[in-house]
Amino acid sequence: MTEHLVLHGFWRSTASWRVRIALALKGLEWTGIAHHLRLGEQGAPAYLAINPQGFVPALAVGDDVLTQSMAICEYLDEVHPEPPLLPREPMARAKVRAAAQVIACDIHPVQNLKVLKMLRHRGLDQPAIDAWAAEVIESGLSAFAGLIAANAGPYCFGDKVTLADVLLVPQLGNARRFGASYDFGRIPDIEAACMANPAFAAAVPELQPDAEI
Repeated sequence: MTEHLVLHGFWRSTASWRVRIALALKGLEWTGIAHHLRLGEQGAPAYLAINPQGFVPALAVGDDVLTQSMAICEYLDEVHPEPPLLPREPMARAKVRAAAQVIACDIHPVQNLKVLKMLRHRGLDQPAIDAWAAEVIESGLSAFAGLIAANAGPYCFGDKVTLADVLLVPQLGNARRFGASYDFGRIPDIEAACMANPAFAAAVPELQPDAEI
């Protein structure tokens, strides 16, 4: 019996978006609890008791709680192995993880809300902050495109969706928000292929119950 899943997130959080895609790909039902990041709800004592980092997402699995979107996605892949998000072969598996980590570790952390607020508090105006975010995103996506350039499509690593695709699509949403270029190599074609998949289409921020349109 599958344990009840509760996703603590925010409609526009790209990390929450990743987990929504993974849940949809696995065909799993879940309940959502929204924490409005711009209102600081992630810092409320009740949520800090769930995730002391005060970040989203967090996934409650029965009585346990998982944090960090990459860890959550890999947990879901291990417990619900079909369809797989990571190849079985060790070298291929490592390459998918490496591409995903370009986004999770190198792009996203230095252009997320926490960092942008720090820049504002240090005197940067909004155009300078947006330019910072766009530069970080463009540099990272250019490198990402290089890592997957030799692979056949339609997805990052061939004819099956992997964790790299799950992380790429939300990051492209952030690229658009900041006016960053993302037309690097195969990336636009990969996004188009992903968005033709119902799991990706259902996870977009604008369709979430807490979305502010």
